[in-house]
Amino acid sequence: MAQIMIVFAVLLSKPGAAIPGSPYEQGLLADGKWDFDWGYSGITTFGHLPHVKCLTHTSEVYDFAVIGIPFDTAVSYKPGARFGPRAIRSASARHLPSRGFDTHAGLNPYMDWARITDCGDIPVSPFDNALALQQMTEGLEELGAHQSSKGNPAPPKLLILGGDHSVALPALRALFRVHGQPISIVHFDAHMDTLHPHSYPSQWSSAQTEFTHGSMFWQAYAEGLIKSNSSVHVGLRTRLTGTDWSDYRNDDQQGYLRLTTNDIDDIGTRGIIDAIQSRIGHSLPVYLSIDIDVLDPAFAPGTGAPEAGGWTMRELSRVLRGIEKLNIVGADIVEVAPAYDDRGETTAYAAAQIAYEILTNWVVLGKKALMNQGNNPNKSEL
Repeated sequence: MAQIMIVFAVLLSKPGAAIPGSPYEQGLLADGKWDFDWGYSGITTFGHLPHVKCLTHTSEVYDFAVIGIPFDTAVSYKPGARFGPRAIRSASARHLPSRGFDTHAGLNPYMDWARITDCGDIPVSPFDNALALQQMTEGLEELGAHQSSKGNPAPPKLLILGGDHSVALPALRALFRVHGQPISIVHFDAHMDTLHPHSYPSQWSSAQTEFTHGSMFWQAYAEGLIKSNSSVHVGLRTRLTGTDWSDYRNDDQQGYLRLTTNDIDDIGTRGIIDAIQSRIGHSLPVYLSIDIDVLDPAFAPGTGAPEAGGWTMRELSRVLRGIEKLNIVGADIVEVAPAYDDRGETTAYAAAQIAYEILTNWVVLGKKALMNQGNNPNKSEL
């Protein structure tokens, strides 16, 4: 009789576990049967990450957030990048967390210590660029103010899926507010995007014409958001304004090192990596901004301002892995315009891979930081 009572007490300590077919047991069976997806099934989030509308769920905790900004009304050539976030998420469908182990990093970024969330999109106005800029700035500031997971003292990092390149301005405003200091830039692009707004050919101007996808870094520097003489352009190969070097002189005043597309032929990926790290070091807060047109149109045709003679995806991936020790506090992948992509969605797949590389770098660097602080870098607990 005593043995029966002991068994009964043990069973009562696990509610529902003692009764076959109970809601508790059914829940376990359901998880085992249905808690997975194939690459082609499930709701479309980046890499099948959990989705939370973080702008309305202000208590949501994350270490890294993927956020879309479907905005493209600051472009000077072909529009369509507002559909970039959706295309990149769709192309990431095969990035299943269960098959996310990175052989270069030696870990699975989706199943390690960090809490990574797809926070959805910032719904920006397509009718009023001044309003859209305000919405982007406030949205990114609010997302950057969320709490990180338990044991992680660093503020959360945002990975922005654009959208045209002008989204970098509100991102830098938000990062300046979070970190309380100017930010260094590592900028991969065929174009400098430090143009003075008056370099555009039209004689018609207004305050709003200064906010473009080719002048947002000029604007950010004018606002004191970018640290002087500690930023770098990588992959340049565009033409300049007018008949002289005035664009370069303007860029020099803003303190950038310029690495052209051809430099990779002369110094290799190792030389590019060393030049970036020598320029910036490992302590300054860095914003990583990647315009997909840094790639050759053969590898990224779906963009609004393509330039022939760019990098391969392999070269870009190699460089991104080489700069993993930089203190990258935020990043964007911009100018993906799926209307111009090929049938195989080559551009979107490249952008999704770039996002994976960035998230992996963050997980690796964060894991090392937590270990140095004596924290246990296992899967995060809230």
